[in-house]
Amino acid sequence: MSKLIVATLAAALLAGAATLAAAQERVVNVYNWSDYIDDSILEDFTKETGIKVVYDVFDSNEILETKLLAGGSGYDVVVPTAYFLQRQIAAGVFQKLDKSKLPNLKNMWDVIMDRTAQYDPGNEYAVDYMWGTTGIGYNVEKMKEILGTDEKPNWDVVFNPEIAAKFKDCGIHLLDSPTDIMPSALAYLGLNPDSHEQADLEKAADLLMKVRPNIRKFHSSEYINALANGDICLAVGFSGDIFQARDRAAEAKAGVTVDYSIPAQGAQMWFDMLAIPADAPHVAEAHEFINYMMKPEVIAKASNYVFYANGNKASQQFLDKEVLEDTAIYPTDEVMQKLFTVTPFAAKEQRVLTRLWTKIVTGQ
Repeated sequence: MSKLIVATLAAALLAGAATLAAAQERVVNVYNWSDYIDDSILEDFTKETGIKVVYDVFDSNEILETKLLAGGSGYDVVVPTAYFLQRQIAAGVFQKLDKSKLPNLKNMWDVIMDRTAQYDPGNEYAVDYMWGTTGIGYNVEKMKEILGTDEKPNWDVVFNPEIAAKFKDCGIHLLDSPTDIMPSALAYLGLNPDSHEQADLEKAADLLMKVRPNIRKFHSSEYINALANGDICLAVGFSGDIFQARDRAAEAKAGVTVDYSIPAQGAQMWFDMLAIPADAPHVAEAHEFINYMMKPEVIAKASNYVFYANGNKASQQFLDKEVLEDTAIYPTDEVMQKLFTVTPFAAKEQRVLTRLWTKIVTGQ
């Protein structure tokens, strides 16, 4: 046999082996929020299962939704917020979970499952990753100086124009999100926070227009550093973001103390969910990844890293004390009763909401 034939055969065998290896390499493509997992969890998953994790991040539900609705994203596991999940299910972008491949579902918390079923009846399409609240982040020293009390603030500091005016100079930021701020304003007014009625939404908008001169900025992430640095003294934001601000302020040792309050009038609860796109290329691996994330010690590690509550009851024995015993992260039963959820707006209602919100943000 000539050397050329031997070389050609060897090359063919190598190419065949490479193709086989590529076919055997198992992959899961995950798309999650930024700064939302302990990287060692991904490494441990690969060690345990042999499945390589390709991990990308996003920082808004709108970015994720655009990719999902366009189709062909290539992702196997994505993490939409439940509010968005509901309309995405209706649009057909997810596949039902094969619960026979998710034995760790037994670890989930019925209290949270009951709430997420409002968006996904029967919890057919998704399982909770993390949950939290939308409340008030504040500078402890400034709050005491302005209000003369150590008590945690309620919505008055944001929605009562006379009180909010006292914080104007030290700075107030609100989330640039009508679906988070409007329900909070409705709760403050004693109206149904999940109201879709135009008359109610206009009342909330009128209230916000009265406090608008006191608001320095509408932004959904800048408030973290602004609070931590002492650039602002008040923000309406997501619980976990404010805990990040609290930790950054403590690490900086610059004399800024940040805390978080769930207002007495009630606060919105949100849920970030693990789901599988309808056109996911690696469905078996997606189920393995989700099942792994439902291991109590695994999701506890994630919670200990991001300072968010998770929807896994069995994980609580593995949580750091500073996470589990912090009532801003895991509220008392009494406070849990006051937490509300909101449902998506129909297209016509959404147009009303968007028009009102544009008016509020621009102040015109």
